[in-house]
Amino acid sequence: AVYDVASGRTNPFLHLSMHLSISEQVGIDQPPGIRQAFELLAMAARQRAGGAPAGLAGEAEALHARLLAEFGHPGGGFRETGDAPFQSNPHMHLLEACLAWAEAGGGAIWDATAGAIVGLALDKFIDSGSGALREFFMADWTPAVGASGRLVEPGHQFEWAWLLLRWARRRGEPKAELAARRLFAVGDAGVDAARGVAVDGLNDDLSVRHGRARLWPQTERLKAALSLSERPGDEEAIVYRDHAAAAAETLWRYLETPTPGLWRDKLQEDGRFIEEPAPASSFYHLVAAIRQLEATADAKGL
Repeated sequence: AVYDVASGRTNPFLHLSMHLSISEQVGIDQPPGIRQAFELLAMAARQRAGGAPAGLAGEAEALHARLLAEFGHPGGGFRETGDAPFQSNPHMHLLEACLAWAEAGGGAIWDATAGAIVGLALDKFIDSGSGALREFFMADWTPAVGASGRLVEPGHQFEWAWLLLRWARRRGEPKAELAARRLFAVGDAGVDAARGVAVDGLNDDLSVRHGRARLWPQTERLKAALSLSERPGDEEAIVYRDHAAAAAETLWRYLETPTPGLWRDKLQEDGRFIEEPAPASSFYHLVAAIRQLEATADAKGL
């Protein structure tokens, strides 16, 4: 069967793939400490797909309440277990889960938590001067001391941009959309011109810290560029369309493997891929990129 946007048919295999990829993330708990966020995301995906068991929304609300009770931080946001309890990345995945539930008609609690996370990101995670989002913080949400507090990951700039755009368009918040555009620009500063890839890590002055390039930052670059290209009448839409085309071309290199359907994960600075098994954690990012491709095609009437 053909499941194309023009026919208005939802592709059930994408829903199945999203369930499988999220389940894999929950199983390996990668990135560490955000199992509950992916559980909530899986529940929301099932709710939106239809045929969800009665009481699923209530189970999700109970898990949400437990997160607030057990991991809520008096200074706002949530704290993690382990040696680095104050991070932006877990909030990003929880924001994705809350947006998914809000978009599935889950109720006011999801919008409220999403709004709180967006507020924390705009006020604390994102540097007001550079527009860059940091990874590690102190308990008062000031940047962590030392090298960890200076880390800026291009992939997360793109991923946060994608999520902030969803929030901005849902709630009509221009501040969030402006932050998303600045985040995209910061992420783009981490695209290596020679290889055409978004590298793994920068310093807060946007100098390269980690020149290796994993697969997942390429999917997030594609998702953010596609979303930014959607707004009708936006003079910059064509620029973001070109970014999306470049990101797609780069991503395809990771998919050119001897075994169709698998992927390479790590491109080294010398332009060679590391030969290793395809990590399952990348599946979630690939499926999300495909879903964004479909969403953008639908938004543009293609």
